[in-house]
Amino acid sequence: MQGHRITMLGTGLIGEFYLGTLHGQRGRDEVRVVFSRSAERGRAFRERWSIPESTTDLRAAIQHPDTDTVIVGLPNYLHEEAVGLVAAAGKAVLCTKPLGRTADEGRRMLEAVERSGVFGGYLEDLCYTPKTLKAIKSVDDGALGSVTWVRSRETHPGPHSAWFWDGRLTGGGAIIDLGCHCIEIIRSFVGKGNRPVEVICTTDTLVHPIDDEDNAIALIRFESGATGQFEVSWTFRGGMDLRDEVAGTQGTIWLNHYLRTGFEMFTASSGEGYVAEKAETSAGWLFPVGDEASELGYTDMFSDMFGAMEAGRAPRETFYDGYVVNAVMDACYRSAHSRAWEPVELFEWRGGSTARIAKTPETYERQTVIKREVLPDGRTKLILKDPVSGDFSDRIVAGG
Repeated sequence: MQGHRITMLGTGLIGEFYLGTLHGQRGRDEVRVVFSRSAERGRAFRERWSIPESTTDLRAAIQHPDTDTVIVGLPNYLHEEAVGLVAAAGKAVLCTKPLGRTADEGRRMLEAVERSGVFGGYLEDLCYTPKTLKAIKSVDDGALGSVTWVRSRETHPGPHSAWFWDGRLTGGGAIIDLGCHCIEIIRSFVGKGNRPVEVICTTDTLVHPIDDEDNAIALIRFESGATGQFEVSWTFRGGMDLRDEVAGTQGTIWLNHYLRTGFEMFTASSGEGYVAEKAETSAGWLFPVGDEASELGYTDMFSDMFGAMEAGRAPRETFYDGYVVNAVMDACYRSAHSRAWEPVELFEWRGGSTARIAKTPETYERQTVIKREVLPDGRTKLILKDPVSGDFSDRIVAGG
């Protein structure tokens, strides 16, 4: 089967990860053209990855006759322009996170893609990590019962390019950079059809002399009653911390994607080699990542995107998903300003309705069982509530 011929927009760190994945994974997809705002960077990137052409002309790169798919790996403020040009060219478009700087910007990109009828995929790599995909399947298979709470944390010492620090170009600080990952991870576990209803969020700028937040914490309430919690920071020292926790009525999942993955190494050498993304040192105790592109989700992400194109189906992460994430982030920023719960404002909800979490209570001798546990001697202890008086009591039941 013939692969896809790709135009890559952007030559930064994300472009390096994307190229390493695209050229090394399926084996039949090829980047033919790369766009960079710098001719020098574009030329170096082209030579490093053996790409036939590089250009500083955005429109020419998108409209190039030898490509059928465009990957947008540009700074946030260029996403809308690029997506609009790709949609007008009638090509498939894959856009890196966040989709837009605001929900309005995200909506315009969504509408441009849907109006033109082209394939649109939202490149939210952390929803595709091997651990995340396996955990989501376990949740979908009912291993946790009803999901009641999800916590997602992403923290590191700060972004690697100057434009990331300018909220006028990005749309915000740590929330727009990292919170977009966390929000979509949370949605993947509570269910994409579970509407995010309202948000409360606190932000602060604690370390860096910038105008936007370098730390934030938020709670998201969903229609089912589930709560999502995210923590993001540009001031965490020691590398990049990626962790998720999922709690349900029947179980719990803990995920650690980066700092504690079972690969630990100590070195007293003064070497200066690359260890892992956002690593702060190359000496002392180190926490390398085996296959970084795979562990960060890029491999499965592109498999899903190109597989979806070929099968004529939607990918796991769509432009609409990116728009919903933007709407949640907008609510976070409003909440940080108002210091109150703020509604998640969506122009359209496509997920249907989700019933509130509910469980038929167990009864014992006409009393409601609140909890049952096995004691060290093998007997079973019940905590009961009298439905008439409302009183609580303990009851020991021999043999369970």
